[in-house]
Amino acid sequence: MVSRADRGPLADWFWTIDRFFLAAFVLLMGIGFMLSFAASPAVAQRIGLSDFHFVERHAVFLIPSIIVMIGLSFLSPRQVRRTAIMLLAIALGLMVLALFFGVEVKGARRWIGVGALSIQPSEFMKPAFVVVCAWLFAEHARQPEIPGNLFAIILFGIVAALLVAQPDLGQTILTSVVWGGMFFMAGMPWLWIVLLGGVGAGGLLAAYYMLPHVTARFDKFLTGEGDRFQVETAHEAIVRGGWFGQGPGEGMVKRILPDSHTDFIFSVAAEEFGIVFCMALVLLFAFIVLRGLNHAFKERNDFNRFAVAGLVLQIGMQSMINIGVNLELMPAKGMTLPLISYGGSSMIAICVTAGFILALTRHRPEKRAQERSLFRVTAGIPAE
Repeated sequence: MVSRADRGPLADWFWTIDRFFLAAFVLLMGIGFMLSFAASPAVAQRIGLSDFHFVERHAVFLIPSIIVMIGLSFLSPRQVRRTAIMLLAIALGLMVLALFFGVEVKGARRWIGVGALSIQPSEFMKPAFVVVCAWLFAEHARQPEIPGNLFAIILFGIVAALLVAQPDLGQTILTSVVWGGMFFMAGMPWLWIVLLGGVGAGGLLAAYYMLPHVTARFDKFLTGEGDRFQVETAHEAIVRGGWFGQGPGEGMVKRILPDSHTDFIFSVAAEEFGIVFCMALVLLFAFIVLRGLNHAFKERNDFNRFAVAGLVLQIGMQSMINIGVNLELMPAKGMTLPLISYGGSSMIAICVTAGFILALTRHRPEKRAQERSLFRVTAGIPAE
């Protein structure tokens, strides 16, 4: 146990970190590792790998993920901003390279091959994009003569164009919603809301009529016709699980679900552990979002407020999309459940998000003292 009297870096970190956030993130990672035992062996068997191939790789990905999360949580807000700028520049560069030299999977170029590994740059782009846009919005709020909002709009256009080019409509929608939420917090005029809402609706219509795979997914969702094997199998797994599930290792439907260890791991959790367990999982994501928004509401610094709100909104929206697809409430979309699904890029990128959140929500007594001193000077209150 670290003593409060110890003033070293580790003790300072331990007593200033939001331990509820830290516990929530670690718990989600533990649940994800547990569910990998339930969901991945059947997938490994189908493709001729050892039963615990994906479990072992999941465990390997956990190590750098935890190191990244803890390491980033030591950063100051200024260091978070600088790290995000560098990460965003690298991720955007890799996204451009992926369009020309990336690994093509099902008609999409989203991955860069590095030896035996595949990296999805767009996953790392998301948290960096949120932090950089938060900084631009904050700078405009602090000094209106700085065109921060305009730069944020231009940056969003670049990111959206790259995501559409891959193509990745799901990530485009996720990024758009998070960016729009931050822009609204930054004081977006109602005219901008109407205009951007119209652009978003027009973009969805264009995607529906111009991108065949988008058309097919929406038609399947709306009409119930066509190849719906994955979503129907996932629905069957959820129904079979009932309130308390079939028990660990007793799931049968998962054996024929192709993406049971990634996009449809929520259905595996429902079949083996039941709806009650899934509700607890949803509440855990809701806790992260609500606690983050509560931090943002109390935060006086605009950059911290916008960044924390955007980062937790990103986690919340991504989990909502994944669960919505599993419950047949949304068209099928390949999006992982944060910190739960198998996937190295996704897990490490979400831990980057978690690390940024932990860093920006740390208690900083010296900062609070400076704010109180400034308030006293401004209000004409004599020093104590």
